[in-house]
Amino acid sequence: MSCNDLRKGRFSETGREYLITSVTHHRTALFNDFSCARMLINTLRESEQHHQCQWMCWVIMPDHFHGLLHLQNADEHDLAQIMKLVKGHSAKGINQQLNRTGSIWQAGFHDHALRKEEDRLAIARYIVANPLRAGLVKKLANWPHWDSVWL
Repeated sequence: MSCNDLRKGRFSETGREYLITSVTHHRTALFNDFSCARMLINTLRESEQHHQCQWMCWVIMPDHFHGLLHLQNADEHDLAQIMKLVKGHSAKGINQQLNRTGSIWQAGFHDHALRKEEDRLAIARYIVANPLRAGLVKKLANWPHWDSVWL
């Protein structure tokens, strides 16, 4: 099954929130490098300014990231376009930073469109608690690569 097969039948809806996961190529732990993690964070923030979306929360893990994205105008920038731009811009910057070439992301991404009854705050807590569950830190305050509009 190709990445395009995963996207068949899906569409982006204005005002909808999506739980997103994107993984690095070969699960390489690129984001153990502080500057690479910050480069991805800057790209996420730039996407908000340029693509009519808001990252409600996100966490950068060593080899992937999770985020809760609110699409403000899917007619202008759909989910696939935003993710393509986030992954492309971050890859370019990270490759320059590390003086390397090649893909840093696996093709595609996983998304889940939230239903109205799903608890956004609980989902945000679940997302940002990933470093705790992975045993990377004992307290979330010790993990530098996360943010949430609620917490």
